[in-house]
Amino acid sequence: MRVDQSLQRRSAPFSPQRGCEEGQSLVLIVDDDAPVREALSELVLSVGFQPASFASTRELLDANVLDRPGCLILDVRMPGASGLDLQHHLAQSGNPKPIIFLTGHGDIPMTVQAMKAGAVDFLTKPVRDQTLLDAVIAGIAMDAARRADAAVVKRNVERLETLTPREREVLHAVARGRLNKQIAFDLGISEVTVKLHRGNVMRKMEAASIGELIRAWETLPAPMREAGAGKTLP
Repeated sequence: MRVDQSLQRRSAPFSPQRGCEEGQSLVLIVDDDAPVREALSELVLSVGFQPASFASTRELLDANVLDRPGCLILDVRMPGASGLDLQHHLAQSGNPKPIIFLTGHGDIPMTVQAMKAGAVDFLTKPVRDQTLLDAVIAGIAMDAARRADAAVVKRNVERLETLTPREREVLHAVARGRLNKQIAFDLGISEVTVKLHRGNVMRKMEAASIGELIRAWETLPAPMREAGAGKTLP
């Protein structure tokens, strides 16, 4: 790695108590080589991101910071659980944290395995500073986009939960492209009643148009969309 190893200024160790602002992106660095951790922390700080370094995957897991916005710079081979083990653990636990692997021991099968499992990049030491920073910026952008999408889904689920069972049926029918008179026939109600329910759905889902309503519908988890077809949501 081309980061200057003889650092004149070293970043203070990260602690959850000291930490950084809750919404600030955190670059989690996991490497059993202390000089590498220090150099990476300095590089990350130089572009305005907050680093947090750990000597092992266990140390990282114990710090309880994986839900913070940001990405991971992860060595592959370390004492205890490896970087690939951690990637698998995060995938199994439903945490798609963007991971940049940085290792001196990489090979093609290992690279393929990591990339197929969703790694942002797989870099070998030594690596150019800008190459690594480009990967970090891409990882943080991916995490921000995922969090934004998750926030939209959460908001639309919360709005969906304000609908009555009949309003959910009407929403399901509208999303399928059914006309008011078709919905009235399907549900055995009057067209006027359908229009009333449809208006309530638009208001509660905070949709300004049918197109916006359908886009909101499409963000919902599949079981919730299916439950709208005349069934009560769990």
